[in-house]
Amino acid sequence: MSTISKKNILVTGSSRGIGLNIAKHFAQDFNVYITGRSSDKLAKLCSSNNFRGFFPCDLTQDNASEKLYKGLNINFDVFINNAGEYIYSPVEKLNHEDIIGSLKLNILAPLELIKYIVPYMKEQKWGRIINIGSISGVMGEANASLYSMTKASLIGMTKALALELAQDNITINIINPGWVDTELINNENLESDFSKDEIIETIPQRRFVTPDEIAAMCEFLISDKAKGITGQSINICAGLSLGF
Repeated sequence: MSTISKKNILVTGSSRGIGLNIAKHFAQDFNVYITGRSSDKLAKLCSSNNFRGFFPCDLTQDNASEKLYKGLNINFDVFINNAGEYIYSPVEKLNHEDIIGSLKLNILAPLELIKYIVPYMKEQKWGRIINIGSISGVMGEANASLYSMTKASLIGMTKALALELAQDNITINIINPGWVDTELINNENLESDFSKDEIIETIPQRRFVTPDEIAAMCEFLISDKAKGITGQSINICAGLSLGF
């Protein structure tokens, strides 16, 4: 990690779950900046985890990406787009607000933030971008068509931007987790549809992926050892993408 020590890194959706774990993972070697919706929670996380700064925002709101970028006023070497929303619902029960909110958070915000962050990466001829997708965007998931659609779009965006940015020594890849052991697993609404045991029975390795596995892959993709890896869609799903 010495070659990238103390570079600036932005992790969105970093007040809990996968994003918080990634932010903690890099806090010693990077200047880590976090985002989320609760200013009080972000302030507490910063003081207890040696993060360099935070900016509260709701990325579903208009102009939120611009406000976040300008509010932090930092040139970022690494951007990890983790913020996202999972909605489990039959298609006929989706409401307009859910659809628009997911499109803004899962697709538009990542693209807009990359738009603001990339010019500095191009200027210094070095940058690393990682999108956190989902296995649902690779395979599709019944009753999660909105989520699957948005995460599938991230895969396409990743591939296109990898071609666009390759000559500037900027890599962009997407990690697609399966079921990850976070707060989502303990969500009461999810539990009403599936029990943990029922979920595990669908996973070939019969276990949940850990947030540490996602963070470790981010560390590798950011390192110089992975400089030849770009535009790739990497599944960390305990075999879920292979069937059962």
